[in-house]
Amino acid sequence: MSDKYTDAIAKSQVVADEQAVSHAVEKIIIEHLHENMREQVYRFCFHCIDLTTLNSTDSPKSVAKFVERVNAFDEEHMDIPNVAAICVYPNFAQVVRSVLDVTDVDIACVSGAFPTGQSFIETKIAETNLAIADGADEIDIVFNLGAYFDGDYEDLCDEIAEQKAACGDATLKVILETGALKTPEHIKAASILSLYSGADFLKTSTGKGYPGASLEAAYVMCQCIKEYYEQTGKMVGFKCSGGVSTTEDAVKYYTIVKEVLGEKWLTNELFRIGASRLANNILTDIFGKETKFF
Repeated sequence: MSDKYTDAIAKSQVVADEQAVSHAVEKIIIEHLHENMREQVYRFCFHCIDLTTLNSTDSPKSVAKFVERVNAFDEEHMDIPNVAAICVYPNFAQVVRSVLDVTDVDIACVSGAFPTGQSFIETKIAETNLAIADGADEIDIVFNLGAYFDGDYEDLCDEIAEQKAACGDATLKVILETGALKTPEHIKAASILSLYSGADFLKTSTGKGYPGASLEAAYVMCQCIKEYYEQTGKMVGFKCSGGVSTTEDAVKYYTIVKEVLGEKWLTNELFRIGASRLANNILTDIFGKETKFF
């Protein structure tokens, strides 16, 4: 049965053949990774980090200390642009807002019953509304995998659109959970549905329960973002998360974004890396000695 959702997926020219995607990624990395393994790129990748704490043990006190380290970094290392955002559970948005002194670091909150997305739509929207009211600049929600695999594209897309409306002027990142989608074909379809429902960012993974980011998923998602831009003129961001922990990992995703989407996407308004361990590892490579700042 044809509808506007299946039509949008069918019309896409993005290649979703597993072997072709794997070959394209391998070619990009072989040809371009080496040229990007340099300090200037390391500094940029650090500037694109959503510094994340999403633990059961998080508390107002622990989150405040987490934020204070970001403030301290700004004071102690003025020559290195700070991280892009601090990412926390929505109940800590107010804590981050009250402690954060750095004006160019955003507050990102996971929302919509993260990490599974399993709750009433009213609860999901309320969570986003509360996070925005408490100071969140960005909202990361989980793509409704159950609705997707049931083929209920209308409810899935309506949910994303409602979340976008709840965000107001805030940025909406849609987490596809590519480790659950598994195939390039499913990742392509999920990307297209999210893009046409108002996503400001496509994000790979929650980092909870499923395999995290992969270069192949990133390639497909970036191809979909590129096609969407060519058709609509809207620049949508890309965020990799889940297992991105080494400097080389970060640079590989940087390389995919650069080669697929181009220089225009090389800004922390359009490229993000969700991570907790990565910041210290990049700083270690920048300073040339083991660094555990965060």
